[in-house]
Amino acid sequence: MTSSNGGFTDEGLRKVREVLTRHVESGRVPGVVALIGRGDETHVEAIGTMSHDGGAPMARDTIFRMASTSKPVTMAAAAVLLDECRLRLDDLVQTWLPELADRRVLKRIDGPLDDTVPARRPITVRDVLTSTFGLGMDITALGSPIMGAIIENGLTPDLPQPMPEPDEWLRRLGTLPLMHQPGERWQYHIASDLLGVLVARVTGRSFESFLRERVFGPLGMADTGFHVPAEKIDRLPALYAPDPRTGEFHVWDESADGRWSKPPLFPGGGGGLVSTVDDYHAYFRMLLDGGLHGGERVLSRPVVELMTTNRLTPEQTALRETLAKDNVHLSYGQGQHGGWGLGSAVRTYRGDYAPVGQFGWDGGSGTSTYADPRHGLVGIVLTQVGMTVPNSAHLIHDFWTAVYQAVDA
Repeated sequence: MTSSNGGFTDEGLRKVREVLTRHVESGRVPGVVALIGRGDETHVEAIGTMSHDGGAPMARDTIFRMASTSKPVTMAAAAVLLDECRLRLDDLVQTWLPELADRRVLKRIDGPLDDTVPARRPITVRDVLTSTFGLGMDITALGSPIMGAIIENGLTPDLPQPMPEPDEWLRRLGTLPLMHQPGERWQYHIASDLLGVLVARVTGRSFESFLRERVFGPLGMADTGFHVPAEKIDRLPALYAPDPRTGEFHVWDESADGRWSKPPLFPGGGGGLVSTVDDYHAYFRMLLDGGLHGGERVLSRPVVELMTTNRLTPEQTALRETLAKDNVHLSYGQGQHGGWGLGSAVRTYRGDYAPVGQFGWDGGSGTSTYADPRHGLVGIVLTQVGMTVPNSAHLIHDFWTAVYQAVDA
């Protein structure tokens, strides 16, 4: 028998720390901050340094670029609007986004941009929130004219130049045909950025100000936003994109004078947030508590259930599952969950140690955030080593393997 510590065994907590330490001591991950929590108990590990060549240690309040783990959090803005009946799931988005009216759809995803047919129906709010509106980042279509056009128009965040301001971004998006008919297929990322433009148009406010008032503020997420102010910049590590061939560390984004050191032109709901383990814990704990935080309601229970259960049809789920498994050599195992809710993956089959129903997502900057309703568990592990190499992905997988062994069921 091993003693229990807030829902975790002492032996299990030691194993979590040992796993994280081993990855840092390998020299491939400079530092990591991780949090696991059940109920009122939380355990935090801060190991290693903020820079690959030493310097300040990682700390509980270190601020990280959350990358695609932004998606589950920014979706809360739409959830608020659904709760307030300012959005309905089957409203036509062209009411607020006229640039997306009268869509054309490619006959073939690898075909020329002018070889199209009319969309069978308009795009709805539901299509945007479930990432099925017809356009997205598709690694199976790299090299195709449509993927080339998405990149050339600056519609993605991973390019040297920043994305344009929201109205110009949407204008450019509106010049492109859709890859698939609205509602037909799940596609990654672009819908999450489109979400921010939609929220801003509906509310008449900036996406960030609405999130801050209705989500970040009530949850006490004081270190979460789309940039790091000057007085906190020393808490932001550099973001590394190691060379895929040699593993040599290259800085993709500096802290001071980097991309996140000033407010962006485009506040990206798909990957633009910075945050801390405690801020993200507050958000995911609120979801596990059915929308409540400290006795105050942030979201309704029904909308939380909508967000955190699979929203895809069996056919869409099968396509998403196949995409993940066929590209495991590129994703290092990310994405193998089956389903998708609103802004986050939802496990529909047990493919590893996590049970069906776990929800959350991973980020290309080396971040992972999930909640597990079965065990009342929140887990967060954060690095700043991009997934140009598998090192941070391997750390993430090992973290979750250790966490589930630590749970005192």
